[in-house]
Amino acid sequence: MDKVIPSLEEAIADIKEGATIAIPGFFSAGVPRLLLRAIIAKGTKNLTLASGCGPLLGAHEELDMLVKNGQLKKVIDSYALYRSASKGMQHPFEQAVRAGEIELEVYPMGTLAEKYRAAGAGIAAFYTPTGVGTMVEDGISNIHKYQKKEKRVFNGREYILEVALKPDYAFIHAATGDSEGNLHYRRTARNFNHVMAMAARVTIAEVENLVEPGGLEPEHIHTPGVYVQRVVKVPRIEIKIGID
Repeated sequence: MDKVIPSLEEAIADIKEGATIAIPGFFSAGVPRLLLRAIIAKGTKNLTLASGCGPLLGAHEELDMLVKNGQLKKVIDSYALYRSASKGMQHPFEQAVRAGEIELEVYPMGTLAEKYRAAGAGIAAFYTPTGVGTMVEDGISNIHKYQKKEKRVFNGREYILEVALKPDYAFIHAATGDSEGNLHYRRTARNFNHVMAMAARVTIAEVENLVEPGGLEPEHIHTPGVYVQRVVKVPRIEIKIGID
């Protein structure tokens, strides 16, 4: 099945206000910047961006525009603020978080990865020892006070219950993909891409190199096409590599 969409605009045309979109990336690496720019241009508001390891810090120009346009309702991440307190206090996103204009919900990075993986595997929730005895048990948010997470003991060790995270859409960046949606990621850019692609209801992949079916060796496919609904060919763009 050919899943190639002619343009970014067509690929995101059905995304409505209030959608939850998974945004992968290990800071600068593997961020779907062109899909982000397309949703910025579209102007869709009240968005929840569910991340994993600071992709919005890695794509700070796109983050600045999302904040300026008032498009963000909530961000879910493990590392969403600048390391420098003075720099963060001057940044529009952190200012909006501190003012309660944008909700920030924080999880340990491994827990977030498992929340996506569980959703992709059809698992509703799971128990983890990560965060036991810390504020993670209560949920970390600058706005909402969540109900304390369920806790159980297995083999003499305490675990807390975490619910799977299934976004409406996932924006995925791949180095190479074929027209059937099979994807290959390059090195660190793999990060959260594969688990988010599994988890989302609709996965949209921007790919730098588009090949015909059979153009990817089976052992090089990181995300099978069954998890991908739309593929868009994009150019490779120059980016500044760094955390913040």
